[in-house]
Amino acid sequence: MKKLFFLLNVLALLPAMVWAAPPLYPAVKPNTALVFPRDHGAHLEHRTEWWYVTGWLETLDGKQLGFQVTFFRTRPNIDQANPSQFSPKQLLFAHAAISDPAQGSLLHDQRGARSGFDLAQASEADTDVRIDQWTLQREPTGRYTTHIQAREFELQLSLQLTQALLLQGDHGYSRKGKNLSQASYYYSQPQLAVSGTITRAGKKITVRGTAWLDHEWSTSVLAQEAVGWDWVGLNLDNGSTLMAFRIRDAAGQTLWASGTLRDTQGRVRALSSQHITFTPTRHWRSPRTATNYPVAMQVQAGDLQLQLEPLMEDQELDSRLSTGAVYWEGAVTALQNGQRVGRGYLELTGYFKPLKF
Repeated sequence: MKKLFFLLNVLALLPAMVWAAPPLYPAVKPNTALVFPRDHGAHLEHRTEWWYVTGWLETLDGKQLGFQVTFFRTRPNIDQANPSQFSPKQLLFAHAAISDPAQGSLLHDQRGARSGFDLAQASEADTDVRIDQWTLQREPTGRYTTHIQAREFELQLSLQLTQALLLQGDHGYSRKGKNLSQASYYYSQPQLAVSGTITRAGKKITVRGTAWLDHEWSTSVLAQEAVGWDWVGLNLDNGSTLMAFRIRDAAGQTLWASGTLRDTQGRVRALSSQHITFTPTRHWRSPRTATNYPVAMQVQAGDLQLQLEPLMEDQELDSRLSTGAVYWEGAVTALQNGQRVGRGYLELTGYFKPLKF
Protein backbone atom coordinates (compact mmCIF):
# COMPACT_ATOMS: atom_id res chain seq x y z
CA MET A 1 0.00 0.00 0.00
CA LYS A 2 2.42 2.54 -1.10
CA LYS A 3 2.82 6.09 -2.47
CA LEU A 4 -0.41 6.71 -4.29
CA PHE A 5 -0.31 10.19 -2.82
CA PHE A 6 2.70 11.14 -4.95
CA LEU A 7 0.38 11.79 -7.89
CA LEU A 8 -1.60 14.43 -6.05
CA ASN A 9 0.67 17.35 -6.80
CA VAL A 10 3.05 16.31 -9.55
CA LEU A 11 0.58 16.96 -12.33
CA ALA A 12 0.45 20.59 -11.28
CA LEU A 13 4.05 20.83 -12.48
CA LEU A 14 2.92 20.48 -16.09
CA PRO A 15 2.04 23.51 -18.22
CA ALA A 16 -1.68 23.94 -18.67
CA MET A 17 -1.31 23.93 -22.46
CA VAL A 18 -0.36 20.24 -22.57
CA TRP A 19 -3.60 18.97 -21.03
CA ALA A 20 -5.97 17.08 -23.27
CA ALA A 21 -9.00 14.82 -23.00
CA PRO A 22 -8.46 12.21 -20.29
CA PRO A 23 -6.57 9.20 -21.65
CA LEU A 24 -7.84 5.68 -21.21
CA TYR A 25 -5.99 4.05 -18.33
CA PRO A 26 -6.27 0.27 -17.97
CA ALA A 27 -8.40 -0.87 -15.05
CA VAL A 28 -7.01 -2.97 -12.21
CA LYS A 29 -9.01 -6.20 -12.24
CA PRO A 30 -9.19 -9.25 -10.00
CA ASN A 31 -8.14 -12.65 -11.32
CA THR A 32 -5.30 -11.12 -13.33
CA ALA A 33 -2.21 -13.30 -13.21
CA LEU A 34 1.06 -11.46 -12.70
CA VAL A 35 3.83 -12.72 -14.97
CA PHE A 36 7.51 -12.47 -14.07
CA PRO A 37 10.02 -11.15 -14.89
CA ARG A 38 7.81 -8.91 -17.08
CA ASP A 39 5.84 -7.53 -14.11
CA HIS A 40 9.03 -6.52 -12.33
CA GLY A 41 9.25 -3.85 -15.03
CA ALA A 42 7.26 -0.66 -15.64
CA HIS A 43 3.59 -0.60 -16.66
CA LEU A 44 3.58 2.57 -18.70
CA GLU A 45 -0.13 2.53 -19.55
CA HIS A 46 -1.16 2.67 -15.90
CA ARG A 47 -1.53 5.97 -14.15
CA THR A 48 0.82 5.44 -11.18
CA GLU A 49 3.59 3.07 -10.15
CA TRP A 50 6.34 2.81 -7.57
CA TRP A 51 9.28 0.65 -6.51
CA TYR A 52 9.89 1.09 -2.81
CA VAL A 53 12.76 -0.24 -0.68
CA THR A 54 13.05 0.22 3.08
CA GLY A 55 15.29 -1.47 5.60
CA TRP A 56 17.55 -1.57 8.61
CA LEU A 57 21.32 -1.40 8.32
CA GLU A 58 24.10 -2.06 10.82
CA THR A 59 27.65 -0.72 10.64
CA LEU A 60 30.70 -2.80 11.59
CA ASP A 61 30.73 -1.14 15.02
CA GLY A 62 27.08 -2.00 15.67
CA LYS A 63 25.40 1.31 14.84
CA GLN A 64 21.79 0.96 13.68
CA LEU A 65 20.45 2.95 10.70
CA GLY A 66 17.28 2.98 8.63
CA PHE A 67 17.13 3.68 4.88
CA GLN A 68 14.56 4.30 2.19
CA VAL A 69 14.86 4.38 -1.63
CA THR A 70 11.72 4.97 -3.68
CA PHE A 71 11.16 5.50 -7.39
CA PHE A 72 7.78 6.75 -8.68
CA ARG A 73 6.38 6.80 -12.19
CA THR A 74 3.24 8.54 -13.43
CA ARG A 75 1.55 8.77 -16.81
CA PRO A 76 0.14 12.32 -16.97
CA ASN A 77 -3.25 13.21 -18.34
CA ILE A 78 -1.91 14.46 -21.69
CA ASP A 79 -1.99 13.44 -25.33
CA GLN A 80 0.23 10.36 -25.53
CA ALA A 81 0.27 10.58 -29.33
CA ASN A 82 2.18 13.88 -29.26
CA PRO A 83 5.36 13.14 -31.28
CA SER A 84 7.46 15.79 -29.51
CA GLN A 85 10.35 14.45 -27.46
CA PHE A 86 9.66 17.27 -25.00
CA SER A 87 6.15 16.01 -24.26
CA PRO A 88 6.19 14.75 -20.65
CA LYS A 89 4.42 11.45 -21.37
CA GLN A 90 6.04 9.78 -18.37
CA LEU A 91 7.27 11.53 -15.21
CA LEU A 92 9.74 9.95 -12.80
CA PHE A 93 10.45 10.96 -9.20
CA ALA A 94 12.64 9.50 -6.48
CA HIS A 95 13.15 9.86 -2.73
CA ALA A 96 16.06 8.62 -0.62
CA ALA A 97 16.53 8.90 3.13
CA ILE A 98 18.68 7.74 6.02
CA SER A 99 17.45 7.51 9.62
CA ASP A 100 20.37 8.01 11.99
CA PRO A 101 19.65 8.54 15.72
CA ALA A 102 22.97 10.36 16.06
CA GLN A 103 21.71 12.87 13.48
CA GLY A 104 18.36 13.20 15.22
CA SER A 105 16.35 13.98 12.07
CA LEU A 106 15.97 12.44 8.66
CA LEU A 107 18.67 12.92 6.03
CA HIS A 108 16.83 12.94 2.73
CA ASP A 109 16.97 14.07 -0.88
CA GLN A 110 14.66 13.94 -3.92
CA ARG A 111 14.78 13.99 -7.70
CA GLY A 112 12.32 14.46 -10.56
CA ALA A 113 12.48 14.35 -14.36
CA ARG A 114 10.48 13.53 -17.45
CA SER A 115 11.53 10.29 -19.13
CA GLY A 116 13.84 10.44 -22.12
CA PHE A 117 16.94 12.34 -23.24
CA ASP A 118 19.00 9.63 -21.49
CA LEU A 119 18.22 11.38 -18.19
CA ALA A 120 15.47 9.19 -16.77
CA GLN A 121 13.91 5.85 -17.67
CA ALA A 122 11.71 3.02 -16.43
CA SER A 123 12.21 -0.19 -18.36
CA GLU A 124 9.20 -2.34 -19.23
CA ALA A 125 11.26 -5.54 -19.36
CA ASP A 126 12.41 -5.72 -15.73
CA THR A 127 13.12 -3.47 -12.76
CA ASP A 128 15.45 -0.83 -14.17
CA VAL A 129 14.57 2.70 -13.12
CA ARG A 130 16.87 5.69 -12.93
CA ILE A 131 17.04 9.45 -12.72
CA ASP A 132 20.54 10.74 -13.52
CA GLN A 133 22.86 8.96 -11.04
CA TRP A 134 20.02 7.48 -9.00
CA THR A 135 19.30 3.86 -9.96
CA LEU A 136 17.40 0.75 -8.89
CA GLN A 137 17.97 -2.37 -10.97
CA ARG A 138 17.13 -6.07 -10.81
CA GLU A 139 19.51 -8.68 -12.18
CA PRO A 140 18.38 -11.99 -13.80
CA THR A 141 19.45 -13.78 -10.61
CA GLY A 142 16.90 -11.75 -8.65
CA ARG A 143 19.47 -9.58 -6.90
CA TYR A 144 18.66 -5.87 -6.73
CA THR A 145 21.19 -3.06 -6.69
CA THR A 146 20.67 0.60 -5.94
CA HIS A 147 23.03 3.56 -6.23
CA ILE A 148 22.00 6.95 -4.85
CA GLN A 149 24.19 10.05 -4.95
CA ALA A 150 22.37 12.47 -2.68
CA ARG A 151 23.51 15.84 -1.40
CA GLU A 152 24.57 14.65 2.06
CA PHE A 153 25.14 10.93 1.50
CA GLU A 154 25.71 8.20 -1.05
CA LEU A 155 24.15 4.73 -0.96
CA GLN A 156 25.56 1.76 -2.86
CA LEU A 157 23.63 -1.34 -1.83
CA SER A 158 23.07 -4.90 -2.98
CA LEU A 159 19.81 -6.64 -1.99
CA GLN A 160 19.77 -10.43 -2.24
CA LEU A 161 16.65 -12.59 -2.22
CA THR A 162 16.29 -15.02 0.70
CA GLN A 163 12.59 -15.85 0.27
CA ALA A 164 10.04 -16.26 -2.50
CA LEU A 165 8.14 -13.30 -3.89
CA LEU A 166 4.98 -12.45 -1.92
CA LEU A 167 1.78 -11.54 -3.79
CA GLN A 168 -0.35 -9.12 -1.79
CA GLY A 169 -4.15 -9.19 -1.56
CA ASP A 170 -5.85 -11.75 -3.78
CA HIS A 171 -2.92 -13.15 -5.82
CA GLY A 172 -1.56 -9.65 -6.41
CA TYR A 173 -4.90 -7.79 -6.68
CA SER A 174 -4.92 -5.50 -3.63
CA ARG A 175 -8.19 -3.78 -2.67
CA LYS A 176 -8.02 -0.24 -1.28
CA GLY A 177 -11.74 0.34 -0.75
CA LYS A 178 -15.29 -0.96 -1.15
CA ASN A 179 -15.34 -0.18 -4.85
CA LEU A 180 -13.68 -2.97 -6.83
CA SER A 181 -11.90 -0.36 -8.98
CA GLN A 182 -10.16 1.04 -5.90
CA ALA A 183 -7.27 -1.39 -6.13
CA SER A 184 -3.71 -1.93 -7.27
CA TYR A 185 -1.48 -4.74 -8.46
CA TYR A 186 0.94 -5.30 -5.62
CA TYR A 187 3.72 -7.68 -4.65
CA SER A 188 6.58 -7.60 -2.15
CA GLN A 189 10.09 -9.00 -1.77
CA PRO A 190 10.56 -9.24 2.02
CA GLN A 191 13.55 -10.44 4.03
CA LEU A 192 16.11 -9.13 1.53
CA ALA A 193 19.72 -9.50 2.68
CA VAL A 194 21.48 -6.14 2.27
CA SER A 195 25.17 -5.38 1.95
CA GLY A 196 27.07 -2.36 0.70
CA THR A 197 28.28 1.05 1.73
CA ILE A 198 27.05 4.44 2.90
CA THR A 199 29.30 7.43 2.27
CA ARG A 200 28.90 10.55 4.40
CA ALA A 201 31.28 13.51 4.66
CA GLY A 202 33.76 11.65 2.48
CA LYS A 203 33.82 8.58 4.76
CA LYS A 204 32.72 5.23 3.30
CA ILE A 205 31.03 2.95 5.84
CA THR A 206 30.38 -0.77 5.31
CA VAL A 207 26.85 -1.85 6.23
CA ARG A 208 24.73 -5.00 6.33
CA GLY A 209 21.09 -5.54 7.12
CA THR A 210 17.64 -6.56 5.93
CA ALA A 211 15.16 -4.82 3.64
CA TRP A 212 11.67 -4.97 2.18
CA LEU A 213 10.81 -4.12 -1.44
CA ASP A 214 7.33 -3.23 -2.70
CA HIS A 215 6.28 -2.84 -6.33
CA GLU A 216 2.79 -1.50 -6.95
CA TRP A 217 0.90 -0.04 -9.91
CA SER A 218 -2.59 1.32 -10.23
CA THR A 219 -5.03 3.49 -12.12
CA SER A 220 -7.82 4.40 -9.72
CA VAL A 221 -7.68 6.65 -6.66
CA LEU A 222 -9.02 6.06 -3.17
CA ALA A 223 -12.48 6.80 -1.84
CA GLN A 224 -13.44 10.47 -1.71
CA GLU A 225 -13.74 10.44 2.08
CA ALA A 226 -10.24 9.00 2.58
CA VAL A 227 -7.68 11.44 4.04
CA GLY A 228 -4.64 9.17 4.47
CA TRP A 229 -3.38 5.83 5.68
CA ASP A 230 -1.13 3.93 8.07
CA TRP A 231 1.03 1.14 6.56
CA VAL A 232 3.63 -1.21 7.98
CA GLY A 233 5.95 -3.81 6.44
CA LEU A 234 7.82 -6.01 8.93
CA ASN A 235 10.60 -8.57 8.56
CA LEU A 236 10.14 -10.67 11.69
CA ASP A 237 13.18 -12.25 13.32
CA ASN A 238 11.86 -15.81 12.94
CA GLY A 239 11.65 -15.40 9.15
CA SER A 240 7.95 -14.63 8.91
CA THR A 241 6.64 -11.38 7.40
CA LEU A 242 3.73 -9.00 7.93
CA MET A 243 2.28 -6.27 5.73
CA ALA A 244 -0.75 -4.38 7.03
CA PHE A 245 -2.46 -1.08 6.26
CA ARG A 246 -5.58 0.89 7.07
CA ILE A 247 -7.14 3.81 5.20
CA ARG A 248 -8.54 6.57 7.43
CA ASP A 249 -11.32 9.11 7.16
CA ALA A 250 -11.28 12.66 8.58
CA ALA A 251 -12.39 11.39 12.00
CA GLY A 252 -9.52 8.90 12.11
CA GLN A 253 -11.81 5.92 11.61
CA THR A 254 -10.83 2.99 9.43
CA LEU A 255 -12.49 2.98 6.00
CA TRP A 256 -10.63 -0.09 4.77
CA ALA A 257 -7.88 -2.36 6.04
CA SER A 258 -5.97 -5.27 4.62
CA GLY A 259 -2.79 -7.23 5.09
CA THR A 260 -0.79 -10.37 4.50
CA LEU A 261 0.95 -12.61 7.02
CA ARG A 262 3.42 -15.25 5.84
CA ASP A 263 4.58 -17.69 8.51
CA THR A 264 7.87 -19.51 8.97
CA GLN A 265 6.63 -22.42 6.84
CA GLY A 266 5.83 -20.12 3.92
CA ARG A 267 2.06 -20.34 4.42
CA VAL A 268 0.26 -17.11 3.46
CA ARG A 269 -2.81 -15.73 5.19
CA ALA A 270 -4.74 -12.81 3.71
CA LEU A 271 -6.08 -10.46 6.39
CA SER A 272 -9.25 -8.39 5.94
CA SER A 273 -10.55 -5.33 7.78
CA GLN A 274 -11.91 -7.21 10.77
CA HIS A 275 -8.49 -8.77 11.38
CA ILE A 276 -6.46 -5.53 11.51
CA THR A 277 -6.35 -2.63 13.96
CA PHE A 278 -3.88 0.24 14.40
CA THR A 279 -3.93 1.85 17.86
CA PRO A 280 -1.63 4.86 18.49
CA THR A 281 0.29 4.66 21.78
CA ARG A 282 2.47 7.77 21.45
CA HIS A 283 2.52 10.88 19.26
CA TRP A 284 5.38 13.11 18.13
CA ARG A 285 4.91 16.74 17.05
CA SER A 286 7.07 17.96 14.18
CA PRO A 287 8.95 21.18 15.01
CA ARG A 288 8.85 22.12 11.30
CA THR A 289 5.24 21.48 10.29
CA ALA A 290 3.52 21.24 13.72
CA THR A 291 2.07 17.90 12.58
CA ASN A 292 1.21 15.26 15.19
CA TYR A 293 2.18 11.77 14.05
CA PRO A 294 1.32 8.54 15.92
CA VAL A 295 4.92 7.29 15.74
CA ALA A 296 4.36 4.43 18.21
CA MET A 297 1.58 1.98 17.40
CA GLN A 298 -0.02 -1.20 18.64
CA VAL A 299 -0.89 -3.32 15.62
CA GLN A 300 -3.24 -6.26 15.77
CA ALA A 301 -3.05 -8.54 12.72
CA GLY A 302 -5.14 -11.64 13.24
CA ASP A 303 -3.76 -13.37 16.34
CA LEU A 304 -0.51 -11.42 16.13
CA GLN A 305 -0.22 -8.37 18.40
CA LEU A 306 2.83 -6.13 18.09
CA GLN A 307 4.04 -2.87 19.59
CA LEU A 308 5.88 -0.66 17.10
CA GLU A 309 8.57 1.67 18.42
CA PRO A 310 10.48 4.09 16.15
CA LEU A 311 14.25 4.05 15.75
CA MET A 312 13.91 7.81 16.33
CA GLU A 313 10.87 10.04 16.46
CA ASP A 314 11.83 12.62 13.82
CA GLN A 315 11.48 10.68 10.56
CA GLU A 316 9.29 13.22 8.76
CA LEU A 317 9.93 13.52 5.02
CA ASP A 318 9.04 16.77 3.25
CA SER A 319 8.76 16.15 -0.51
CA ARG A 320 7.05 19.39 -1.47
CA LEU A 321 9.88 20.07 -3.95
CA SER A 322 9.07 16.91 -5.92
CA THR A 323 5.93 14.86 -5.26
CA GLY A 324 4.31 17.47 -3.04
CA ALA A 325 3.55 15.44 0.09
CA VAL A 326 4.70 15.72 3.70
CA TYR A 327 4.56 12.43 5.58
CA TRP A 328 6.24 10.33 8.26
CA GLU A 329 8.13 7.28 7.08
CA GLY A 330 10.44 5.60 9.50
CA ALA A 331 12.30 2.58 10.79
CA VAL A 332 10.44 0.79 13.59
CA THR A 333 11.10 -2.15 15.89
CA ALA A 334 8.33 -4.70 16.51
CA LEU A 335 8.04 -5.79 20.16
CA GLN A 336 6.15 -8.47 22.06
CA ASN A 337 6.19 -8.23 25.86
CA GLY A 338 9.01 -5.72 25.56
CA GLN A 339 11.20 -8.08 23.51
CA ARG A 340 12.22 -7.46 19.90
CA VAL A 341 10.61 -9.82 17.39
CA GLY A 342 11.21 -7.93 14.15
CA ARG A 343 12.01 -4.73 12.31
CA GLY A 344 10.52 -2.80 9.45
CA TYR A 345 9.07 0.50 8.32
CA LEU A 346 5.94 2.45 9.24
CA GLU A 347 4.35 4.98 6.87
CA LEU A 348 1.90 7.66 8.07
CA THR A 349 0.20 9.87 5.48
CA GLY A 350 -2.55 12.47 5.61
CA TYR A 351 -1.58 13.88 9.02
CA PHE A 352 0.05 17.04 7.69
CA LYS A 353 -3.08 17.72 5.67
CA PRO A 354 -5.75 15.52 4.08
CA LEU A 355 -4.79 13.99 0.77
CA LYS A 356 -7.00 15.15 -2.08
CA PHE A 357 -7.99 12.65 -4.73
